Amino acid sequence: MQTLHLFLPCAAGVESFLAQEVQSICGITADDLRVLRAGVMVRGNWRFVLLLNLHCRLAQRVLVEVAYAPYRQEQDLYDAACAVAWEQWFTPKQSFKIEITAQHSPLKSLNFAALKIKDAVADRFREQTGVRPNVETRWPDARIYAHLTHEQLTLYIDTSGEPLFKRGWRTDKGDAPLKETLAAAMLAASGWSQGDGSADNPNGWCDQGVSVYDPCCGSGTIAIEAAQIACRIAPGVMRRFGFEKLLPFAPREWQDLLTQARAQQCAPRAKVFGSDVAFRMVDFAERNAERAGVSSAIEFRGGDALQRMPPTEHAGVMLVNPPYGERIETAGVAGPSGSRESAQTEDGGDFFAQLATHWKKNYAGWTAWMLTPDLKLPSRMRFKESRRVPMWNGPIECRMFRFDLRAGSMRDKPAAK
Repeated sequence: MQTLHLFLPCAAGVESFLAQEVQSICGITADDLRVLRAGVMVRGNWRFVLLLNLHCRLAQRVLVEVAYAPYRQEQDLYDAACAVAWEQWFTPKQSFKIEITAQHSPLKSLNFAALKIKDAVADRFREQTGVRPNVETRWPDARIYAHLTHEQLTLYIDTSGEPLFKRGWRTDKGDAPLKETLAAAMLAASGWSQGDGSADNPNGWCDQGVSVYDPCCGSGTIAIEAAQIACRIAPGVMRRFGFEKLLPFAPREWQDLLTQARAQQCAPRAKVFGSDVAFRMVDFAERNAERAGVSSAIEFRGGDALQRMPPTEHAGVMLVNPPYGERIETAGVAGPSGSRESAQTEDGGDFFAQLATHWKKNYAGWTAWMLTPDLKLPSRMRFKESRRVPMWNGPIECRMFRFDLRAGSMRDKPAAK
């Protein structure tokens, strides 16, 4: 198959980390990809499709661009879709589905736009083969994505099927769980899984054996992602993909890549720890870790983040997705049922102030990263961040704050007169 143009969508703020990951997976240079808003475009081949689905932790999907054309009305969409050789991707005996998104499109109805593209695909098959494929909205064999800007239509064939954050191991989860792709993005942004550009951390702290700890681990997403990285377990090794139903799919090539990925697995290169005030969530995390193949690489414990001491004598990296919005119920003091109670403020302010005091007293030398939509969180914790990274958690605009912990006050003291 000829050179393909692949688009990998991701959470806003993750683009640069995704670009670095794609270069590492495919062995390409920066000249072969383009960083866009909420995604990365890369030139490659079908092997890239398989590699990226198997190894990419930060992308939401791997899409193949099949058309890029101007439009002014719905008929233009029909004409552009009708010109695509869909018969090279799937057969009329297979079902398909149209997904459509738009940004500043002048069209009045996206549903009607999707209908015109659907008709074009079906009419193309009828013209080429004499048979129209069926539309299946829940479990289609082929997914077609259409994106409209003010003047341009882009059509993609999806090769992932289920979103890539569905790794296949998280069955037990609590309320408002963190997506696996965002947990991996936090690990990348912290410099633990990807280098931060400094001379002493070119490849990431994981390669140097630096421990990582999530004191509010919930169902274990951050810790399990970290453990799989430490064990070199490919994120897609446990699941199925949409490309397995597409015509370019070659089972033997895919099996070879799976065999290579499994051969790269190793003992953990760094220690991973997690704890949560709710013992029910610790049970969830342990079961998820067992399914993910990393139960022996993580140490989970129950306990309040306000009371837990460092899990290792050497300073490491803490990654925290603290409670906010619907997750704020976790703020407070652990009660007998494992839930937090007696938060003095509705937004959990007392919890964060106590957490800062606990860290300053017991976690000197550690580096803490917190993902939060609260831009005033550092001042509420009386911390001064050393870095902030914009990152979106779904529709919520957040920041990742880095705190370099040391004993005593984190605020700069005034110089003596």
